[in-house]
Amino acid sequence: MDKSLEGKLKCLILIPIISQTYCDTNSFAWKHELCAFNTLAKDDQFGRDIKLTNGNVASRILPVKIHNIDAEDRALLENELGGVLRSVEFIYKEAGINRPLKPADDKNDNQNKTEYRNQVNKIANAIKEIMGGLKSSSSSMILPARKDYSDIPEDKSEGIHSIAVLPFANMSSDPEQEFFSDGISEEIINMLTQVPGLKVAGRTSAFSFKGKNQDLRFIGTQLNVNHILEGSVRKAGNKLRITAQLIKVSDGYHLWSEKYDRESVDIFAIQDEIALAILDVIKIKLAGAEKKAVLKKYTSNPEAYQLYLQGRFHHNKWAFAKAIEYYKAAIELEPSYAIAYTGIAYCYIFLWYLSSLPPDKSLPQMKQAAQHSLMLDDEIGESHLVMAMMKMWYEWDFTSAIIGFKKAIELNPGFAETRQQYAFCLGFTGNYAEAINQASIAFNLEPFSLLTNYQVGCIYWMAGNREKAIEQARRLIEIEPNFWGGHLILGLESFVMERHEQALPELELAVQLNSVSQNLGLLGALFGVMGEKIRAKKILEKMENLRSKGSVNDADIAFVYAGLGQFDTAFLCYERAMEKHEGSMLFVKYFASLIPGLEKDPRTKLPLSLRIYIRSFVPAIL
Repeated sequence: MDKSLEGKLKCLILIPIISQTYCDTNSFAWKHELCAFNTLAKDDQFGRDIKLTNGNVASRILPVKIHNIDAEDRALLENELGGVLRSVEFIYKEAGINRPLKPADDKNDNQNKTEYRNQVNKIANAIKEIMGGLKSSSSSMILPARKDYSDIPEDKSEGIHSIAVLPFANMSSDPEQEFFSDGISEEIINMLTQVPGLKVAGRTSAFSFKGKNQDLRFIGTQLNVNHILEGSVRKAGNKLRITAQLIKVSDGYHLWSEKYDRESVDIFAIQDEIALAILDVIKIKLAGAEKKAVLKKYTSNPEAYQLYLQGRFHHNKWAFAKAIEYYKAAIELEPSYAIAYTGIAYCYIFLWYLSSLPPDKSLPQMKQAAQHSLMLDDEIGESHLVMAMMKMWYEWDFTSAIIGFKKAIELNPGFAETRQQYAFCLGFTGNYAEAINQASIAFNLEPFSLLTNYQVGCIYWMAGNREKAIEQARRLIEIEPNFWGGHLILGLESFVMERHEQALPELELAVQLNSVSQNLGLLGALFGVMGEKIRAKKILEKMENLRSKGSVNDADIAFVYAGLGQFDTAFLCYERAMEKHEGSMLFVKYFASLIPGLEKDPRTKLPLSLRIYIRSFVPAIL
């Protein structure tokens, strides 16, 4: 758009907000935006006027009129645009985008009997029509390909069944009941992931739209699904009111809706009815075993179930200690609650991996809980996942870990975390092609999960695909600039390319956003390599203080000493890390290339303390 946006936005559709101020032939906006775009659009490869799929013609200049304008201004616009002014008007009094009707609302009272209390997404719908016309064969232009930041193969849902379950709204008077509405949504997700041939958007990505009141068709496009389930939960004492509605993404049409007024004890039956109704509407038939898997219940005790849901609520917020309390409370009421034991195991392994608990206080509890869960029910995919994670991150037994990951995938192929953990295992064993494949599946299930996006970038970095790792990091920063993962990957990439001045601000920001052990270690090592010994030693002091609390790994401290050139001290730290089986040791071979001389040190090639580590990768050598 001429000089006004040079170096910024390349505009495909111009959306002027029409007002008396805008319609001034001497204004910058008129001369250098509207008129400039109009001239360019008529002559460029796209054309200004686009034929829509319904046969109508729309202009790529899409005016928005928020109030009436003077006749002179209308004439001025129509003269410039060469026809009658057609504009999008805001005709609803309330603000908001496609907010569902309340129970007291009647759609017959709305204009065109719309299903929503308010609707200002007319611009988005108009743009969608124009884009559809640009993409259709009736248009002579060819749209430039959308930049794929992750280079992950897209899982296109055309021709297959796919659904996203949005978090049900908590309509209860008590905001503390949010765990219950979230839990019901997550349970329905878990039920639907058991359906063969149905792609279900991951919980984290679906929940990323919580409370945003965005157009459902936009959400469906972002999550790459063709159906969306939304609903609400109202709980008062033992009374429940649950509403649910299934929407077709392509046209926003409501395929099914239902309201359930029941007792709390009926929650299990309601969830079953919702899941089966969805499958009936989208015409998926279940065989006997498949239906049994979808409707499987781990308890019939509503009180234990609510405690479990509270555990999941805190679990998803990474409040693992609090989650364990609720899981244990649920088990007190229901000693055979297998999935609650799985939750405990999952929390303990993360408390260990995040250095929140030392291995002697976390891993025995983790293993005991996982084994108890498997004893009660060996068909829970997450139980096999957590055991495989321990085999990989702590025991470095990759053969057993791979068996466990495969079993977990067999039982629950739609769980993104299993795919991503399996990708790490494949990467550690050198099978980078399959690691990227598994990471792509995880990404397509959880495109808006910060952790999944970060882990995909790590897989690319491990595989040596620097360009794709950088693209993935930039995507992550675009999603959430205040998440440390994207900055860490960009810092690592500059570090490995010896662009230390570029790496420094990224790693400093990563530490500022999250001063975990690995981030501190990488920043300290960079300071050492850059000759900033005082700053490196300050990082070391901080890490040594944190180590006494058990929240820093010796392997990460070793890396700082290596950056300072103190290899003897570094390998003593590696020895301690080896004895404790720190998960960070698995990244030593990748980080060694960042430190001048470290890769060539004989102790890096085959140090006594790393025999187990080396044997895990190249057993033939030993």
